[in-house]
Amino acid sequence: MNQLHLFLPCAAGVEGYLADEVRAITGVGNDDVLTGRGGVMVRGMWRDAMLLNLHSRLAQRVLVELSYTEYRSENDLYRAASEVAWEIWFTPKETFKIEVTAQHSPLTSLNFAALRVKDAIADRFRAKRNGVRPSVETHRPDVRVHMHLTTDTCTLYIDTSGEALFKRGWREDKGDAPLKETLAAAMIAATGWDPHGPNPQPLYDPCCGSGTVVIEAAQIARKIPAGILRSFAFEKLVPFQRHVWEAILDEAESKILDESPVPIFGSDVSHRMVDFAQRNAERAGVAETVQLRGGDALQRMPPCEQPGMMLLNPPYGERIAAAGSFGRNAAERMGVLERAGRETAQTEDGGEFFSQLASHWKKNYSGWSGWMLTPDLKLPGKMRLKESRRTPMWNGPIECRLFRFDMIRGAVKPRKDESAQRPVDEA
Repeated sequence: MNQLHLFLPCAAGVEGYLADEVRAITGVGNDDVLTGRGGVMVRGMWRDAMLLNLHSRLAQRVLVELSYTEYRSENDLYRAASEVAWEIWFTPKETFKIEVTAQHSPLTSLNFAALRVKDAIADRFRAKRNGVRPSVETHRPDVRVHMHLTTDTCTLYIDTSGEALFKRGWREDKGDAPLKETLAAAMIAATGWDPHGPNPQPLYDPCCGSGTVVIEAAQIARKIPAGILRSFAFEKLVPFQRHVWEAILDEAESKILDESPVPIFGSDVSHRMVDFAQRNAERAGVAETVQLRGGDALQRMPPCEQPGMMLLNPPYGERIAAAGSFGRNAAERMGVLERAGRETAQTEDGGEFFSQLASHWKKNYSGWSGWMLTPDLKLPGKMRLKESRRTPMWNGPIECRLFRFDMIRGAVKPRKDESAQRPVDEA
């Protein structure tokens, strides 16, 4: 096909990392990648759309832009959709659905806006295919059409992904509100961890839960594509050619490594969660790569002699109750009930837990770096540690920071002025 305009939405704060990933996957030049708020635009080919679906760990979807027009009413939306050659993308045999997002749209009903676009697509098929039109399916459509409205512009896309790309195909066992795979991959990207670089480091998540961070890391280390276990919506679109896709898969599979260049470790105080993580790792093809075990985060010693990187989404509030022996006691004092789930966006204090965790790290993890994603911007004060880096990152609608702490042997000392000389947030 001719050159396409692809749009890859992503979590806020991840756009720069996604742009780098897009260039690495497709080989397109800097002039063909445009980083915007909430996503990345790419000038590429149909093959690039397939490659990005298979390999991207940071994008939420891969959309093809088909129309960009101004509008003032629903009739303008009907006109815009009528002018798109939908028949070169799918046939009347496929079911479809309209997805609508909007920012400051003046329209009173987005449902009616979607209905007008649906009517335009159906009417165009009737005109082009002798009265035959595709059916609407709201639950599991073959084709998703995305419409994004601003104050005065309408953009229409066709979705080449289908289910959101964070659904890798390996997660079946999970706790409550698990960390999304795309966010775990963004955490890894933000640290700069490179198992294939000149100085590869071990990676360890001491609060691994169902294993999201360590499984993502293990697949990166083994060069296992993020989407190798799943199917995509583009397989039902007209431009799809099975032999081209199978050649892409064969090439990707030929690059998978038998072993990781570095060890990867995970532990959790909940043995139930460790079992979940082990089963997820087996489905992801990295059971032999990730070393998982139970253990209290406040007591677990370094898993290897070589200093490395700890990367975790630490427990908060109700999750503190499952974080270790001290955490359970602290939760009882705070009146917090213990639950099996972890990874919720609670921000109750938990200061004593984090202070003890920092003391444990300072005493036993000399030479390691600790990276922690949290919605609590006061976490360094609770840990009584000075962060060396803080990266803004969003977990859905929740604003977070990824803090880096460099471990130097010694006791944790109270900070004279916790607000003084804070590092400025990175862009």
